Amino acid sequence: MSEKLKSQHDTCDIYCYDEEKVSRVSSILNKESFYPVASIFKALADETRLKIAFSLLQENELCVCDVANIINATTATTSHHLRLLRNLGIAKSRKEGKLVFYSLDDEHVKMLIKTAMIHGKEVEDRG
Repeated sequence: MSEKLKSQHDTCDIYCYDEEKVSRVSSILNKESFYPVASIFKALADETRLKIAFSLLQENELCVCDVANIINATTATTSHHLRLLRNLGIAKSRKEGKLVFYSLDDEHVKMLIKTAMIHGKEVEDRG
């Protein structure tokens, strides 16, 4: 399919909008805060952090050393990624002696990662 033909299906041929819908949706958008949600998606858009989050989905809890070995990274790099995930509310941590254990923060985060992984597989299968 030529690039010109593709773009014809991406835009309207005329400029016309439904004023009522635009007003209603704009009003809803103005009441929401998108920054925290965008930050979560931005953090998970990094493949390494997504691998870490997915690993934490597989086990209730993993220490920094476990995660470092799973993703084949140094503990320093792994700690950096885990700290970012914790600061964004995606993961939580607890210290036990000399070890720091991480887990996903709550069921919403778990559901988000599960859903994204399922959707990714569906998109991949559609080719």
